[in-house]
Formats: sequence, C-alpha cells, structure tokens
Amino acid sequence: MMGDMVESQQKQSRWAPILLFAYNRPEHIRRCVESLLANTLAGESDLFVFSDAPKSEADRPGVEEVRAALRDIHGFHSVSIVERDTNWGLARSIIDGVTRLVESRGRVIVVEDDLVVAPYFLQFMNDALDIYEDEPRVGHIQACDFTQDAHLPDTFLIKWTGSWGWATWKRAWQHFNPDGRQLLQQLEERGLTRTFDFNGKYGFTRMLRRQIEGKNNSWAIRWNASLFLKDILSLNVGRSLVSNEGFDGSGTNCGGGGLYASNLYLQPLEVQKITPIAENMAARKVFERYYARTNSFWAKAKRRILRTLKGDFGA
Repeated sequence: MMGDMVESQQKQSRWAPILLFAYNRPEHIRRCVESLLANTLAGESDLFVFSDAPKSEADRPGVEEVRAALRDIHGFHSVSIVERDTNWGLARSIIDGVTRLVESRGRVIVVEDDLVVAPYFLQFMNDALDIYEDEPRVGHIQACDFTQDAHLPDTFLIKWTGSWGWATWKRAWQHFNPDGRQLLQQLEERGLTRTFDFNGKYGFTRMLRRQIEGKNNSWAIRWNASLFLKDILSLNVGRSLVSNEGFDGSGTNCGGGGLYASNLYLQPLEVQKITPIAENMAARKVFERYYARTNSFWAKAKRRILRTLKGDFGA
C-alpha cells in the first residue's frame, strides 16, 4: 500500500509545485531543503515530498531520520508528504509522483534529495514553464550544467533530457513511454541510436538496453528516449542552477565524483523565448566533446586507477 498524500488546506499556489523525492540520507535532504528555502519563491510554492520506505532493515534508521526531518519542514506555501508503506524504488516513485501532480496541477518542478539548488532556481523554472507553456516542441526544462563549457549560451534547446533539477508540463508528460523495449525498437528501426548516443560518445542506448534487461531501473533514460523519438526539445542552461551532491558514495545510482561537478550560478538567469524553435547544434557538439573526453576507454581507465590509488575499490 502507498501512504496517503496529506495536502494542506491552503489555497493552491499559482507557482509550479515542487516534487522532492527522498530516501535514507538525512544530511542530503537537509541541505536540499535549505537550498530550496533560500529561493525567492519558496514561501509561495507548494512542496510535495515523496519518502520511500526502506529496502532493508539496515536502511530503516536513515529513512526514519529523513521522515522526522521532513515533518519539521516549514517555510513553503504548503508542505504535503507521501510516506510509502513499501519500497517503491526511485523510478516507480518518480513516475507515480509526476503523473499524479501533472494531472492535478498541469506542471511540476522535480528535485531529488541529493541536489542543492541556487537561489534563483525556482524563479528560472517558473519563468521557463510560463514562457514555453504553449510550445509543443519544448517538453522539458533542465537547470543543471556539468560541462562547465564557456561556449554554451545561458539557455539553449537540445534533444536530451537531464534529470538533475527539471520541470515539465502535463502536455509533455503524456508522451512518456515506460516500455523501454518499445523505445529501443523505435530507435533501432529509425536508425537513431548513434544520434541518441551523441554520435556514439555516450552509451544512452546501452543504458536503455540495461533497463530492459532489469540491470538498472532508470526512469530518466525512458523519459529521454520518449521525447527524443517525438522530436521534442529540452530547454537547458549554460549556467548551472543545480549541483548534484550525491557523488559521495551515499546513493545507489551515483559514481565518478567530480565528473559531473557544477558551479552554482548565484544570480538571476533570464528566460527569453528562443526562436526559431530548433536544436542548438553547437550546444550538441559541446556535449559530444564532453562525453568524448570523459567517457572514452582511457578516461575511464584513468579514473579507475586514481580511485584505486585512493583506496576506492568500487566499480
């Protein structure tokens, strides 16, 4: 059974609801919430927190500490908490939470517990949701940049969906296909796998195959493929409003500390509608070069050697 959503009786905020997904990392959730509360729109935004149940007894103390911290959250327009009665895993929890909230609110901002956001993150996301609301070729907003490439403009359109601090609308989420097998079949039939993989520089297709095989449970790769196949673009940033703090060994899906580091941009980031609505191919080349530099055999081997020298013998 799933815990019931206990919603505040206050009038709904006009701003997009914030969906926060938490598990068993109390220090991370505290940092994440503190960074959200430092945002200019926090006091006017509704926060919905989805707390997953422990997978094992070893995880229970962390989950209980997280839930205690969540019940003490104040400073938002309203706070609603879902405490899962059984362990759903991140993918199922995110798919359910996003689906429920876009149905009732039309749009969502999604944050996971290991993220720290900049003070103008919420303003940027809401501005972008407003400006691109009626643009069907834009289906996703991503506020994290880990390339740290000065050639990127402040905002740009690209056929790729990052999952660290993002937002979408009901009209776009209806394109989400949870069936990875169907998505892979379409990519292969249309000869799009190499393009999907940034000209072969990163194994997104392999990630999708592994999801099909049950070797990962990524919702993000399915969302990425769903919009890619529909030729729907993402609005991305060249100045990062999100930092992923989860590369410390505490999470289940993180590794490669420093590889995806971001420098938080602490000033307001203006959103202007990009015309024409088309992928920024120069920005795509930036990502291609980034993945070529960081995902090659020799780059991976170097990282493994450095981790081993530091005494980290993990995968």
